[in-house]
Amino acid sequence: MDNQLKYKQKLEQINEFEWKLPKSIRPGMNVDGRIFASKEMLKYIEEEAIQQLTNVAMLPGVMESVCAMPDAHWGYGLPMGSVAAFDAKKGIISSGLCGFDINCGIMLLRTNLTLKDIKPRLTELMDKLYEKIPVGVGTKGGILLDEKKLLGVITKGNEWCVKNGIGCKEDMENTEENGYMEGADPKKVSELAMKRGLKQLGTLGAGNHFIEIQRANEIFDREFAKKCGITKKDQICIMIHSGSRGFGHQVATDYLKIQEKSLEKYKIEVPDKQLACSPADSKEGKDYYSAMICAVNYSFSNRLAMAHRVREVFEDVFGKEWKKMDMHTVYHLCHNVVKKEKYTIGGKEREVYVHRKGATRSFPDQPVIIAGSMGTSSWLLRGTEDAMIKCFGSSAHGAGRAMSRHAALKEFRGEKVRSDLEKQDIQSRAPNPKSLAEEAPKAYKDVDLVIESVHGANVSTKVVELKPVGVIKG
Repeated sequence: MDNQLKYKQKLEQINEFEWKLPKSIRPGMNVDGRIFASKEMLKYIEEEAIQQLTNVAMLPGVMESVCAMPDAHWGYGLPMGSVAAFDAKKGIISSGLCGFDINCGIMLLRTNLTLKDIKPRLTELMDKLYEKIPVGVGTKGGILLDEKKLLGVITKGNEWCVKNGIGCKEDMENTEENGYMEGADPKKVSELAMKRGLKQLGTLGAGNHFIEIQRANEIFDREFAKKCGITKKDQICIMIHSGSRGFGHQVATDYLKIQEKSLEKYKIEVPDKQLACSPADSKEGKDYYSAMICAVNYSFSNRLAMAHRVREVFEDVFGKEWKKMDMHTVYHLCHNVVKKEKYTIGGKEREVYVHRKGATRSFPDQPVIIAGSMGTSSWLLRGTEDAMIKCFGSSAHGAGRAMSRHAALKEFRGEKVRSDLEKQDIQSRAPNPKSLAEEAPKAYKDVDLVIESVHGANVSTKVVELKPVGVIKG
């Protein structure tokens, strides 16, 4: 970068929680950028990440504005924690702008149990969850699929699951897209991706993925919380954060190579090769969208399969059926996704491909879930009308990394992280100390500051703060 703080210094403050990145600051930008962050959060968003916003604002068919959430940090092509939309006819679609872990997302279950109920059995719960749900890199041992079953998973998602005894209809009703997107085409998925998908359904994976037992610490919006089935302090919830595993990663990798060739074929100029893309209405663009939907459906099914195992463990430990413990889905949503949606832009209704990379959908009066770092709060929020106007119905998705995994390994020791969690009465399970060190709480931004920013900007508003009592890391 030729000048340090070249773009950050030119941000224009809109209000306490919003900043404009004017398109006039760089030749070739077609639209402005917008950042949702308090002054304190803005300090943590790297100059490189802001430059990436200007890069994306130069792409064909981009719509106003390219947005960064308060958890944004430098990533592949577009910062993690960002949203960009492109005209469905004249714009582009991009594997890199979606992300490699397609539909990495979160499922939140509630229960009618309290902290007092589970505390005497917490160790047993944690041990059995860790035993029943495979975790870690390249994990196998979940629900084994043959080719016919895999086709069902990637075309029908949670509908296939429910028909095959995994989850229930209510799970689908409380899931984004009702648990599957239409338009999946398995013919657009490589043999290698299919092979990788056969043995990983119902597995947690590694990195920032987790299963947490949480308690409701504070309720801010009692009316909406009640609709979600959360009514009292210390009520127990379970949060599952995972993605499409090797299947989705392979789909993204395959189409990144295809879209790199598209740049030359369609004479698309990009300021960064990581912004490889195809015209949205081209064969390559449509093929990617159909393959991506297959990965979206796989991911929804992966989390529901893990929720199925969670319910089995609770039934085993407490000796009663999961429905009697009210273990229903509060909401189930995706990150890292491209969606064809309609918005009013410039006074006209436009159909666009919204790329949410490390971002969460935030539609009016629908639940929004934002995960914290290990040992810190996670949050249930409420989507708003303002989000539809300001940022294509989107919000943040988590705390956002403050340092790389490599840097975290140098800075922290897994056993110390485990010990610190125990001092907070939080039990942890992980394949090895390295997994805990990489995900140390201080390797992430302060999630409470992230929440203050999205709440202050009114793109999603506080409902319930959830505190962990047990965490399983991949």
